[in-house]
Amino acid sequence: MKLVVVSAGLSVPSSTRLLADRLAAATAERLPADTETQVVELRDLAVEIANNFVTGFPGPALSRAIDAVTQADGLIVVTPVFTASYSGLFKSFFDVIDKDALAGKPVLIAATGGTPRHSLVLEHALRPLFAYLRAVVVPTAVYAASEDWGADGLAARIERAGAELAALAGATASAVGPVSAATAPAATASVPSARRRAEGESAAGTSTSARGPVGGSAADGPLEVIPFEQQLAALRAM
Repeated sequence: MKLVVVSAGLSVPSSTRLLADRLAAATAERLPADTETQVVELRDLAVEIANNFVTGFPGPALSRAIDAVTQADGLIVVTPVFTASYSGLFKSFFDVIDKDALAGKPVLIAATGGTPRHSLVLEHALRPLFAYLRAVVVPTAVYAASEDWGADGLAARIERAGAELAALAGATASAVGPVSAATAPAATASVPSARRRAEGESAAGTSTSARGPVGGSAADGPLEVIPFEQQLAALRAM
């Protein structure tokens, strides 16, 4: 497996990189021993990112970084907060990646800032960004203000987020492996069917619940539950 960490910190040393390293460690310890962890430092790619916007072509270092991110089994992204949002460098990097390249990718989002009042940047900026890119963002996002370092709570959030990413990355890797050209269409077809049932619409147009059809015939059968791993594998195979 391959775990890739994207750090948008600018200073050396950087609290953003420190948080990224701690998240990577918490995730990697729950993944197979042969898991490869790679860190992408965006400050080293700033010039190539700018040139890419002008020329339309990535330089060699930027091309390698894009390949690493798009081929990762799990992705950790960490940005400093600039003007109540992610940094311009962070956004620019993901702007040069194809919008479909992260579809189905397990992602852990995190940010650092000088005050806890910016913690909602995770929910109003980062999570919508990766939802647009159709990545699968883990439930726990991690924000570290200056006062959080060494305080109670940060370590627990890091461990919880790392465990969630490791579980999702492991499930995704195992689910994608067995998918073949022969089985992908059937799996893909089951996804919208499950979604319709979850929304209360059976094939006959009657409403359903977790206990089975309501007002439908016996032929409608019980609610069909498609495992998340199977749905994710089907979506990535499209």
